[in-house]
Amino acid sequence: MSLGFLNIVLHAHLPYVRHPEHARFFEENWLFEAITECYLPLLNMLERLQRDQIDFRLTLSLSPPLLTMLNDNLLQQRYVNYLASRIELAEREVVRTQHHPEFNRLAKLYRRLFRSSLDRYTEHYQGDLISAFKRHHQHGTLELITSAATHGFLPLLNINAAAVSNQINVGVDTFKQLLGFNPTGFWLPECGYYPGLEILLKAAGISYFFVDTHSILHASDLPQRGSYAPLDCGNHVMAFARDPESSQQVWCSKQGYPGDFDYREYYRDIGFDLDLEYIAPYLPNTDNRCNTSIKYYRVTGLDSHKEIYQPHIALAKARKHAADFVNKRQQQLAQQADNLDRPPLINAPYDAELFGHWWFEGPYWLEQVLRLTAAKDSNLKTISAREYLQNYPDQQCAQPSASTWGDQGYSSYWINQNNDWIYPLLQQASTQMETFVTELSGLSVNHLQERALNQAVRSILLAQASDWPFIMQSGTTVEYANKRITDYLARFNYLYTSVRQGKIDERYLSALEIMDNIFPEINFRNYCPGSFEQ
Repeated sequence: MSLGFLNIVLHAHLPYVRHPEHARFFEENWLFEAITECYLPLLNMLERLQRDQIDFRLTLSLSPPLLTMLNDNLLQQRYVNYLASRIELAEREVVRTQHHPEFNRLAKLYRRLFRSSLDRYTEHYQGDLISAFKRHHQHGTLELITSAATHGFLPLLNINAAAVSNQINVGVDTFKQLLGFNPTGFWLPECGYYPGLEILLKAAGISYFFVDTHSILHASDLPQRGSYAPLDCGNHVMAFARDPESSQQVWCSKQGYPGDFDYREYYRDIGFDLDLEYIAPYLPNTDNRCNTSIKYYRVTGLDSHKEIYQPHIALAKARKHAADFVNKRQQQLAQQADNLDRPPLINAPYDAELFGHWWFEGPYWLEQVLRLTAAKDSNLKTISAREYLQNYPDQQCAQPSASTWGDQGYSSYWINQNNDWIYPLLQQASTQMETFVTELSGLSVNHLQERALNQAVRSILLAQASDWPFIMQSGTTVEYANKRITDYLARFNYLYTSVRQGKIDERYLSALEIMDNIFPEINFRNYCPGSFEQ
């Protein structure tokens, strides 16, 4: 009999970035780095655990933009080109560092990493990572769930019902089309919840979702089991709360494991350290230096001095941190077990890209956690939300409170003085689209008009992505985020006006369809919300 359950949830998401109009584009590297450092290592981990017959459960949310990019032939080929470029750079680094043994060992490590990634991607998976994840879902150890169409921040889109319902429905439909089955779980972008959202989720066939802790603790009724069990929102859709203790151990910049001095330093990369003339052939353009994924230093400390990275020391530290994490979860569950009428459940959700990309040792740490929890004497069992609900279908009914995760726990990171200008424009576009589709109800449209209206919906969805206001607030690639928003809204306005006036430029429409080719099965007729039963 276990003390309780641990539900580890990884949310895999990247904004939709695809630029066929350029030979190489800086932001496409976000996907290529994540495949190399996160998604392939996670698949390798899953295969090792399956090979060793480890009994575990892990949940992975694959967002529709990420699924679409993983499935895109152009980006698949560009990823292969990216790896070829990284292999060439690593080869040069092996030569350049031949008289510096510690650096040379690391250069060879990266050469092995890039070569192995290329072999796994092209030969083992044939470029199809979606099917690879699906196989583990079918095996029963990996639970796959989905998210909103373009990761739109639903609480701030809620002024227009059609905007929220389309984010949900298109997200679910995209998952079905690419994975071949219906998702039962849903990752709310940024854990953004508002009362009533569960009605739209139920209409889309969703059984559960995740919120931050205070959403459950501040529910309409005092949660009898605290954050250690889900709440039934009143329509048999369940809200699971994030556990703050397990989150802090991994997420916290000061106390979390990834900040340990022995781990690899993400922010020190040869793309910034070496001469521009040497590194330029491996950059998307010579105007901006960027990460190459070749990093020679460890976190070391808070000052600017960095010691050389020692992989064997870092992996030993990851094993130690995994044991510490499991031990603390065991203590946590033991403290709660006598207070509840059923085994307590700890929900530990994280951004998937933390594991491997930001925290190089993260996939190894996660593997050790899953192995330790699978041990017969661990008294701790990993479980998915779906499996938990099969075992415990009856839950307390209460209305969770509006909430998000992130800074201050509500919506302040996604609406503030740096990004609030976008929301009136998004709301105007949504209202125009909903009104127009309503007017067209029962009327016939020709093929060209249908293509333009479908593309207009794509433009609205892409403009609604929560990534752009997040970037504006975080201050990273702000210029690119501003351009994405304004470009998508300009495309919508052009398409909307063209259809209204009966003056569609088919050549320009075709160009937009090539550039923004997400959601190929979308149907503008579904834009208006229907009636949803509670």
